[in-house]
Amino acid sequence: MDVLPWSIVKVSPISVKEVAIVKLSEAPARDNPVSDMLVDSFGRRHTYLRISLTERCNLRCMYCMPAEGVELTPNPQLLSQNEIPTIRKDIEEICSQLSSLKGLKTLAITTNGITLARKLPKLKECGLSSVNISLDTLVPAKFEFMTRRKGHERVMESIHTAIDLGYNPVKVNCVVMRGFNDDEICDFVEMTRDKPINIRFIEFMPFDGNVWNVKKLVPYAEMLDRVVKQFTSLKRLQDHPTETAKNFTIDGHCGTVSFITSMTKNFCAGCNRLRLLADGNFKVSLRDPLRSGVDDHELGEIIGAAVKRKKASHAGMFDIAKTANRPMIHIGG
Repeated sequence: MDVLPWSIVKVSPISVKEVAIVKLSEAPARDNPVSDMLVDSFGRRHTYLRISLTERCNLRCMYCMPAEGVELTPNPQLLSQNEIPTIRKDIEEICSQLSSLKGLKTLAITTNGITLARKLPKLKECGLSSVNISLDTLVPAKFEFMTRRKGHERVMESIHTAIDLGYNPVKVNCVVMRGFNDDEICDFVEMTRDKPINIRFIEFMPFDGNVWNVKKLVPYAEMLDRVVKQFTSLKRLQDHPTETAKNFTIDGHCGTVSFITSMTKNFCAGCNRLRLLADGNFKVSLRDPLRSGVDDHELGEIIGAAVKRKKASHAGMFDIAKTANRPMIHIGG
């Protein structure tokens, strides 16, 4: 896959639902031209690839996966390490291979953090540079209620270990749900006072296959209003055109605060992201062509055709909410 000029990759540790992201350099087009196959019909230059390494997860978060779990894709249908890595005990080797890609800018992971802490030293040696850790509450009892599992202290350990080891950035992803954790928004923001972390509040996406519904959505404007009332020096940063988050700083704080407004203010116009699922689907499946022995040129044509079919934006807020029988775990992180 060296023919693709990717420059960010994202992965996560064993026994945790894993996502890998590959990102191209953000340099101007004249300095770092992007292959035509990565430019869609709307002129968007795709420099960011999100690779879902597995559908498996050791938590059962209510908004993501039913308590009984979901039917998983059979292993033979998942991509192997030589095709695109899937979750396995050789996560360090996977990171080493990804970090060796020519022109790679960042190698990152998204994870629930349950088993991350002990792996972080070795992963750093293997080229991992940043981590995104999911944490929806600072209260252990609420964590156990939401995830249907124990492990809050292990997630906190992973966050602190990542900071101590110098990972940059360390992002904490918090899905905000009315009546569950919306009262903790300012508590999360307070974490940025002494810690160089990026707290990212994510609007809840009320898929029909989940226990929750649209009434649980706390809009970006409401979250922002709550933060501003307590942290009056909150200032908006100048975001890159392809940035998915709205980023802020607070005077005297080491870290930053961000909002991902997937539901109320989409960021599709500047979207530079592509997604490859654990079973090889990239709008079209890459698994079968890879196994049939296509060369890099043919594979590039398949990818280019998929990019050209990309839509201008995702469905509207309430259309997304009506998506039936689609647990979030199947989306890929």
